[in-house]
Amino acid sequence: MKRLLKPFLQLLLVACLGLSLGGCVATRLPAATTSPWQAIDLDTQSNPLDVAFTDANHGFLVGSNRMILETSDGGSSWSERSLDLPEEENFRLISIDFDGQDGWIAGQPGLLMHTTDGGNNWTRLFLDTKLPGEPYLITALGRDSAELATNVGAVYSTSDGGGSWDAKVTDAAGAVRDLRRSDDGRYVSVSSLGNFYASWDPGQSVWQVHQRVSSQRLQSIGYQPDGRLWMLARGAQIRLNDDASNNESWSKPIVPITNGYGYLDLAWTPDGSLWAAGGNGTLLVSNDGGDSWLKDPVGSEQPSNFTRFELVDGKGFLLGERGILLRWVS
Repeated sequence: MKRLLKPFLQLLLVACLGLSLGGCVATRLPAATTSPWQAIDLDTQSNPLDVAFTDANHGFLVGSNRMILETSDGGSSWSERSLDLPEEENFRLISIDFDGQDGWIAGQPGLLMHTTDGGNNWTRLFLDTKLPGEPYLITALGRDSAELATNVGAVYSTSDGGGSWDAKVTDAAGAVRDLRRSDDGRYVSVSSLGNFYASWDPGQSVWQVHQRVSSQRLQSIGYQPDGRLWMLARGAQIRLNDDASNNESWSKPIVPITNGYGYLDLAWTPDGSLWAAGGNGTLLVSNDGGDSWLKDPVGSEQPSNFTRFELVDGKGFLLGERGILLRWVS
């Protein structure tokens, strides 16, 4: 009799453990009753990749397939623009930034453009063919001044409208899948394979390499509003840096929901809400720092992967694939 009961008790124990552990991670989340996001019809199948404004109302949205759109109403509506570029080249406009009327566009392959009149006219600058990597991120820093980072972590600055560039880092970080810049000039990146991340502060000669926290490969990394880091890993894991002086100090993983889709970006909107976005219309919000989460109803209706949040001068946008754009209106 004891021999018969033993296997049964073992199975019962396994089942109980499974139920208790399963309660730790949600497979479903309640939906919010309202949404601060408005879906904007861009009438394009190109992928929006970046957005920037010259003032409160006037700005540009750039993306794949040479896409450049212009708005004069804060992003409520967009109209098509064109750039004087060779028709046979299919550029991917990956980054745009303005400081007042002085603006820059970085694209691939090997594209850099500059404007001094708010985007009415653009001049193409021809980069040195020996530039390590492809342009990835451009930051406007004042009249005729900018900082350019490439997809291998090379960082250059110019103060003469792109006529000459000075290297800020003596050794590139290697191929990256994600690279971000803080407002005070720091950079952080994730390696192309997601097996480590690296940081660079102004004045350092080389990137500082950091090993990932767990066996889960990294997806993206960036800066919280207070300057600390955040990190997304596969398995739908969110981690927050809990010590601004230590880039290797991380919280326990936050896993809002396991729906088979990973998160691609994280952001805090001006009202203090924490947002996570990713595959198949995944858009989640937490109003308590990540302890509890809700599904956004507008996001779940979009047939797209959300790739990037862009918060610009109090405005918010969520970029998706195939012409999907959400505008934060709350």
